[in-house]
Amino acid sequence: MQTSSPGAPHTEGSPGAARRGPGEFARRLFHAPHPRTSLFAGSPRRWLRLLPYPVVLALTSVFVPVTIQVLANDYGVPGGIAGALAVGQAAPMLMLAHRPLHAWWIVFAADVAGALVLLGLPEREGTIWPWTPPVVVGYLFVLLALALRENRRVLTGVWLATGAAGLVLHLVAPGRSDGGALLLWVLSAVVLVIGGAVRERSEAQRRLVEQETISEAERARRTLLEERTRIARELHDVVAHHMSVITVQADSAPYRIGGLSDEARAEFSSIAGSARESLSEMRRLLSVLRSDGGQGELAPQPGLGRLQQLVEATVRAGLPAELSLATEVRDAVERGDVPQAVDLSAYRIVQEALANAVRHAPGARTRVSVTASDGHLTVLVVNEAPLEVGSPLEVTGTGHGLVGMRERVRLTGGTLDTGPLPDGGFRVAARLPLPPAGRPSAPLTPEDQ
Repeated sequence: MQTSSPGAPHTEGSPGAARRGPGEFARRLFHAPHPRTSLFAGSPRRWLRLLPYPVVLALTSVFVPVTIQVLANDYGVPGGIAGALAVGQAAPMLMLAHRPLHAWWIVFAADVAGALVLLGLPEREGTIWPWTPPVVVGYLFVLLALALRENRRVLTGVWLATGAAGLVLHLVAPGRSDGGALLLWVLSAVVLVIGGAVRERSEAQRRLVEQETISEAERARRTLLEERTRIARELHDVVAHHMSVITVQADSAPYRIGGLSDEARAEFSSIAGSARESLSEMRRLLSVLRSDGGQGELAPQPGLGRLQQLVEATVRAGLPAELSLATEVRDAVERGDVPQAVDLSAYRIVQEALANAVRHAPGARTRVSVTASDGHLTVLVVNEAPLEVGSPLEVTGTGHGLVGMRERVRLTGGTLDTGPLPDGGFRVAARLPLPPAGRPSAPLTPEDQ
């Protein structure tokens, strides 16, 4: 996988790189612009990341002795020279895992040197020149590793250098050359094209995965921000009611209560002024949240008292659902003892859970239960497995609906537990705090968390 080198302002195919011409080509041919990582270091599979190391060890251990044997027995090269040429032509394969370009330079120079050495020896029947059989096969392995790492410009230069070296040697001894140079040049083109195509396809897949990951993260972030904005708007409606009541009570106190001192009247006036200022700040903040041109909801905010309507609408949508609303919860709602933030959050959690059941488990029986105990309101939504395998309207989910549930639960200081059930169903359980008995309910603000 190719990476950009630090300080290289132009990439392959850019106008700047094209203007540099031979200078840029030579720089890239001599200096590989990658970190010292293995060929498949970015692969998610561990065995693929480790694969280059045993491969290069196997290639080196095979080609070094084979090259020595072929040079000594078939070409009559003295043992010392044969060993030196074999080391130069095959030992650099150990570098293919990390530095294939550097390995190519050494192998290329050693192959040319080997051809010149053979040129000084008597020609033997049944041998090819300028490249020996081990040189041809080993060189193709080097080019394959090079194609999996380098860009098209470098691969083109390597291919042209290979052809030029073969052409020069052919011109030096045309009577001895028997087409081996042309064969290697053609095979090099095939290997470089295949390896380059594999590298570019892998690079395209990697960029696609990265883009999908970024897009999913952006969608999750946008969903979170949208849900927070919606919560802020709903919280404004909840808090504004109480602030308005405070303002009215403070303004009317001097007229409702007789015999107030001037200090008491001034205190009530200060309270009313602070409440009005707070309302103005909240409305200013809300106008910023709504600056995208969207219109806020004008209807009263829903709560636990509208759960029955919500469940009935879900049943009409084709999902068999039933509601169990504890008597103490129903009475608390009628008395107004449930904080409006908790009331609204519980409704929204049930709404989202039922919507998920309709999308992902159509036809599954769903139970909604709302109870109150130990100073907490417990909201439980459980759906069974879908009636038909493969019937969900949405086979995959982003989990963005759960993001909104968690935000609402965190706002009220409660807890949320979600997850699949052993029988194939799904469970959503929220536990929201209630004020102590006898204490006036008030909406929670982010500062209370």
